[in-house]
This record gives sequence, structure tokens and C-alpha cells, in this order.
Amino acid sequence: MKLKELIGKENISKEDIEGFETDDPLVARTANVALQLIDQGYTLDSIIEEVEEQFDYYTARYNYKYNPDFDPRSIVGDNYDDPNDRNYGNNDVKGPDAFHGTGVAGAIAANRNDGTDVKGVANNVRIMGVRVVPDGDERDKDVANAIRYAVDNGASVINMSFGKGYSWDKKAVDKAVKYAAKKDVLLVHGAGNDGKENFPTNNFPNDQYEKNGFLGLGKKSPDNWIEVGALSWETGENMAASFSNYSQENVDVFAPGVRMKLPVQDDEYKTMDGTSFAAPVVAGVAAMLRSYFPGLTAAQVKEIIMESAIRPKGTVLKPGSEELVPFEELSVSGGMVNVFNAMIKANEIQGKKKSKAVKEKSIP
Repeated sequence: MKLKELIGKENISKEDIEGFETDDPLVARTANVALQLIDQGYTLDSIIEEVEEQFDYYTARYNYKYNPDFDPRSIVGDNYDDPNDRNYGNNDVKGPDAFHGTGVAGAIAANRNDGTDVKGVANNVRIMGVRVVPDGDERDKDVANAIRYAVDNGASVINMSFGKGYSWDKKAVDKAVKYAAKKDVLLVHGAGNDGKENFPTNNFPNDQYEKNGFLGLGKKSPDNWIEVGALSWETGENMAASFSNYSQENVDVFAPGVRMKLPVQDDEYKTMDGTSFAAPVVAGVAAMLRSYFPGLTAAQVKEIIMESAIRPKGTVLKPGSEELVPFEELSVSGGMVNVFNAMIKANEIQGKKKSKAVKEKSIP
């Protein structure tokens, strides 16, 4: 960092910066910003780390996102205009930055017995890593193919922690969702982080089939889809995450999604926010239910999670606004996921199925 070099010390303090004089306006501005951040509780090392991360982020945006000459599909090697294209891509499942997907996987299945305070929801589940969105480019064709790939390779629950505001080829995704329903695979999707009403067309992919060219306005898909909003760590009026999307029409349930301490690559941990991390909490509950009660269908698992949700009384701030509304008005179930209640409910349903089977078998 130039400020360190100019002061001539590796470990500089607030007093060092306050006593530093320069005629360079850029350096003076840097010193002033550093002092303001230190007063807010940041350390100099954390400031440097944040600046470096932001520099890398915006450099990548400049080189790729805002570069009209950059072709992100060239490395993929497919014809994007052909929705039937299947075999393309490469084996680079890690990519340049794997923290998001690693955190999502950790919310589902981080080791519960390794002595750390980070524990996934479910034991004894296997993660199938499918890199669908390598750089924030949620292409409908890739999403559809990823769903089919996961289904064909034995997935029981598919978590989808990605989304966008427009669906160019929604029919391709709809067909994949129907394929998953036919194969009895449950889909769990984050509702999005816009702090907005999610119905009918705010976030894709969604559980509304396209009808006559109207995105998301058609018949609702089969009951193998759960849409998840995010809870904060607070109670009272701040219970719903301020950024979470919501809807009594198609956001099914809420789950923790703020200040989630989760594993990332290289044996490190980060605190993350988003419906991206609320969705895998529900996916983990679903995986646990299907592990302990393999006779349950995807639709039954969704029903169990919805019916066993805790429904807190009182009002909360509607995400994205200052309006107070009953928490139950933010989702279809009106509640938040609860694994204990879900296991009890699943055991009741499984017991009824067994009892019925015994009675039918005993009929002469």
C-alpha cells in the first residue's frame, strides 16, 4: 500500500496517519478515508484486504462484464441459440472463485462433528457439485441442462442459489422442471435479494410455467418446487431480512439467511448474507427428510416443510420498505422452516403409510 511506503513503516497506527503530511491530493484523500474507517472500527489490515478485494472485483467487471468484445460463451463451445445442445462445457468446476458454491454446500452438509462452530443442516448426504452459473450469467439453457444432469445422475434434492430478473428461454427451464417432477426430484430455489414482491415475474427461474408468451403467468408447476425467503438473526420487526423477496403467491417458506458463518475454500470461513444461503438450509432439511424417510415423495416433503413451519405472531418490516405487516403475509406458509417439527410430521405421515399398507396386506 502506497501510504505504508510513504510513512515508512510496515505497521502504521492511527496516530501515524494523523501526523502524516503530503501535497499529493490522492494520497491525502486515501489517508482521510483510512482514518474514517479506523474510527468506524476497521483495522488497517482489514481496510487493505477490502480494497484489494474490491479492486479485483471491479477489474474483472471492466475486463469482462463491461467489455463489448468479450465473448463469454467461446470457452463453453456451444450454440446458445440451440436449446437442444447438451454436451458442451469443460471440467473446470472450481473456476476463479468458488466461495459462493462452497458456502451453499456448507449450509447443507458441513461436517457437524469436526469441533468447529459451523455445522451443516444434514448428516450423511452427498453433494453433487454442478457449476451452473460460473460468473453470474444465469443462462436458461445452462440451468435447464443442469437440472436434467442432476436428475439423471441420482439427485434427490436440487438446490438452486441463483436468479435473475428476465428469462429469455423460460420454456426450456419449464421442461426441465417438469422432467424433475416426473422423476420425483425436489427443487429448492432462493427467492432473490431485491426486497420486492416476487409474484408474478420478479425472479427467475420460478415455479410459474410460461403461458402464451407471458413469463411466469401460467399454471403453477407441480409441487416439487420450494421458493425460500431469508430471515435475519433478529426477532421482532426486523425478523425478515431487509433484502429478501417475498410473496404470498410463490415464496413458500423463510429460513435463516443473514450473517451465516459458512465454509469457503482453503479451510477458511466467511460470514454471508442472501437467499442463496437460506435456500440450502431448506434443501438440507429436505435431504434429511428424504434420508430418514425414503418413501416420501418430493411433493410430500414440500408439504411437510410447509405445514411444520413455525408461524410467529406479530408484525415485521416488509422487506424493502418501512411498512409493518404480519409475518404470515410474506409467504405461502406464513412461517419459517423448523427441522424438528418437520421430522415429527414426516414420521406421522410415514407411519400412516405403513399402517395402511399393513391393513391392505391383511385383507383376505
